[in-house]
Amino acid sequence: MGNVKEPEELNAATTALVVIDLQNGIASTGRELHPYPVEQVIRNADNLVKAFTEKGAFVVLVRVSTLDGKDMLKPKTDLQVNPPQYPEGWDQIVPELAKYQGTYTLAKHQWGAFFGTDLDLQLRRRGIRTIVLCGISTSIGVDTTAREAYQLGYDQVFAEDAMGASSREEHEFVCKTIFSRIGRIRTSAEAAASLT
Repeated sequence: MGNVKEPEELNAATTALVVIDLQNGIASTGRELHPYPVEQVIRNADNLVKAFTEKGAFVVLVRVSTLDGKDMLKPKTDLQVNPPQYPEGWDQIVPELAKYQGTYTLAKHQWGAFFGTDLDLQLRRRGIRTIVLCGISTSIGVDTTAREAYQLGYDQVFAEDAMGASSREEHEFVCKTIFSRIGRIRTSAEAAASLT
C-alpha cells in the first residue's frame, strides 16, 4: 500500500465544493497562516469556486457567525482565551468569493459545518455524494467538518493548497494522519481539473 493517486473524475452533478470560514474576520490579510499564506489560500479557493460554478456544481460558502455571542460555544478549557470581538463585517465572506452568483452561504456557530446547520440536507437533496473541502483552519474548521462528513458517509477530496493552519505542523499532521484516512488529498488545480 502506498500513496497511489488513481486517475479520477469528479461528477459536477454529484460533487459539491465546501469552503470553510474564508470570511473577513478569519481570512484577513496579514494573518499568519501555514504552509500557505492567506492570500494564496484565497486565490486557490477562488479558482476552485470559479471552476465549480462554471460546471454548474453546488458551492457552499461556510461562515461562522453570531447574533449576540450567546449562540456560540463556551466550554471550560485549560487554554485561557479572551472573549472574541466581533467587529462590523467580520462574518462576511471575503470579496474574492462573495462575487459569485448561485453559491449557497451557510452560517455555523461552532467549528464544524454540519452540526446544527442544514448542510447535510442541502447536499443530500441535490444528490451530492462527494465534497471537496478547503478553507481555514485545516486543523479546526476543515478537520471538524471533514470528520462530520466522514461519519455521514460522504466521499471527500481535500484541496490541500487551499487551506492553512496556525502552524505548518498542524496542517501537515491533519493532512497526513486524518485526511489521508477519510478521503483523497489533492491540489486545488487537480481538484478543479478532475471536475466533469
